Amino acid sequence: MSVRCLAKVYITPKPAVLDPQGRAVADSLHSLGYDEIDDVRLGKYVELTLDVDHIAKAQERVQSMCRRLLANDVIEDFRYEVEEQNG
Repeated sequence: MSVRCLAKVYITPKPAVLDPQGRAVADSLHSLGYDEIDDVRLGKYVELTLDVDHIAKAQERVQSMCRRLLANDVIEDFRYEVEEQNG
């Protein structure tokens, strides 16, 4: 019997990596009067639906996908959440 899981993956630039898109958004927010903004970091959000034997397998596979394709380990950090879906 398989388990249907939803994985939510968050990928962001590492703190030491320059983020020109984030800087542009921060500058635009400042120009709109949002002076409280100190820094903006832009990243990626990915949702994956998996059919696996158990939730631990989904976590293992998502981590592998992130390391091999979804995130660039040199310049990006990632984290993910995996939850079982009902129905």
